[in-house]
Amino acid sequence: MVAGVGNVFLRDDGFGVEVVRRLASVPLPEGTRVADFGIRGVHLAHELMNGYEGLVLVDALPSGHPPGTVCLLDPELPGPEERMPGLGPPVDAHDMGPEAVLCLIRQLGVRVPWMRVVGCEPADLGEGMGLSPAVDGAVDEAVRLVRNLLGEASVRAEDCDPEEEKEAKGRA
Repeated sequence: MVAGVGNVFLRDDGFGVEVVRRLASVPLPEGTRVADFGIRGVHLAHELMNGYEGLVLVDALPSGHPPGTVCLLDPELPGPEERMPGLGPPVDAHDMGPEAVLCLIRQLGVRVPWMRVVGCEPADLGEGMGLSPAVDGAVDEAVRLVRNLLGEASVRAEDCDPEEEKEAKGRA
């Protein structure tokens, strides 16, 4: 599953939505679902309950880097009773960032074997439509990154026998 999240009415917050829009027109590994979840983080969490082998979450993520910087995160989910630092209970279903969505899927007992977050440093999160030039220029890089991640996941799935993978994890 590749999920684009963000609010297209807050300029660069629409980064994830634009990335998945462009991904919809390029070849991807068979069985890949690409979806625009926008500001519907709860819907994404519930969709993941249907069972997916992996998740690539795409969103605008302030990280202190120059605007348009694309980053890749390998998130660690908190335990079922834990919350990520600084996060209160998700109250507004339309205001759930990636951290809140990841906490919610853990609390719902959803298991996704691998997850990655592809983020981009926003330049402008003010009201308005359309990405800033810096963030718009980063969309193609993010598309390439997502395609590479999906390609790597596809190779892992094809090359590994699930029983061999369990044994290998037990030896690691």
